[in-house]
Amino acid sequence: MTHKRGIRWVLMVLVLALIAAACGGDDDDAGTTTTAAAGGDGETACEGSIAVLLPDSASSARWESDDRRFFKAAFEEAGLVEGTDFTIVNAEGDAATQQTQAESALAAGASVVLLVNLDSGSGAAIIQQARDSGAAVIDYDRLTVEGPGADVYVSFNNVAVGQAMADTIGPLIDALAVEVPRVVMLNGGPTDNNAKLFKEGYNEASDFGVSKKVAAGEWELAADQDVPDWDNQQALTIFEQILVDNSNDVNAVFAANDGLANSVIQALQAAGLDPMPLSGQDATVAGMQNVLSGWQSMSVYKPIKAEAEAAAASALKLRCGEDPTDITFDGETTTINNGTNDVPYIALTPVAVTADNVADTVIADGFRTWDEICVGDFEQYCPADR
Repeated sequence: MTHKRGIRWVLMVLVLALIAAACGGDDDDAGTTTTAAAGGDGETACEGSIAVLLPDSASSARWESDDRRFFKAAFEEAGLVEGTDFTIVNAEGDAATQQTQAESALAAGASVVLLVNLDSGSGAAIIQQARDSGAAVIDYDRLTVEGPGADVYVSFNNVAVGQAMADTIGPLIDALAVEVPRVVMLNGGPTDNNAKLFKEGYNEASDFGVSKKVAAGEWELAADQDVPDWDNQQALTIFEQILVDNSNDVNAVFAANDGLANSVIQALQAAGLDPMPLSGQDATVAGMQNVLSGWQSMSVYKPIKAEAEAAAASALKLRCGEDPTDITFDGETTTINNGTNDVPYIALTPVAVTADNVADTVIADGFRTWDEICVGDFEQYCPADR
């Protein structure tokens, strides 16, 4: 009798153990997702979703036409599902909307926020809210220079972006048949830290930096104007006024991106003026058309696909509790101080694009195609054997 009771006891213990194991497994599955692509080795528990917060579609076409598609492709290649494992939203220039988007993402269980801030004040508030929710943050393309700082900053070497502008159009300015060329700096948004870094590059970092050439008496500064919110219409108005104030006596323009450069071109054409040394940035379709047609001297190509892929890889690392800088990319890992803390900085390398190397850069990389560039009046500037 005692022997039978002992057997029943052992069987009961085994059954309870099996039930406990099954329940424990269910609890683990409900709280985490184990993904080889996301975790790297298939053994790491990767929790929560990734929320990408884009800033607008007006300041540059890149955010919707490029960054969105590259993020989507990178996350889907890693096995994530849009709407469940990751979301991509755009605040369309409204900081309050971006704040609401961040709140919604965190309430829905986002463990990583990938942020392109509209200004550092609202960006810092989003980062703090993410911190309070236990989520990690990536500053993407723009550094948030207030508050606690992000877990990692993924961008290009933004001083080098401005330096590439100066190094490319500086020699063109020196070659002008003008004793003392009069140059304009048409800078980006004053609340965007990147705009300050771009200006630092073309104003100070290069041997052709505006401040250095002006101090040497080789150039004259005709105007130095910021463009609020990178707004292209405001840029057009600002540059039209610059032309009026200077009686059209302007010889070159450092424009901080292709949108601003296009506004300069519109104003020059309306005033009946010829092309002049003119910089740009982002290698947009319009920028490439202006470069090929001779109205814009260059654009800085920041391989956005590489930038988005580096940010996506860092987000996947953070989602799985791993080192976000432990990825492979073309550039360097360093740190940058946001005013409060040193932030790990994944700094990619920018490339200057002129009419001579369009085919070898943006076309070869698949970032742009001849079909989208060579339309209408611009077809005449494209290679016949494309």
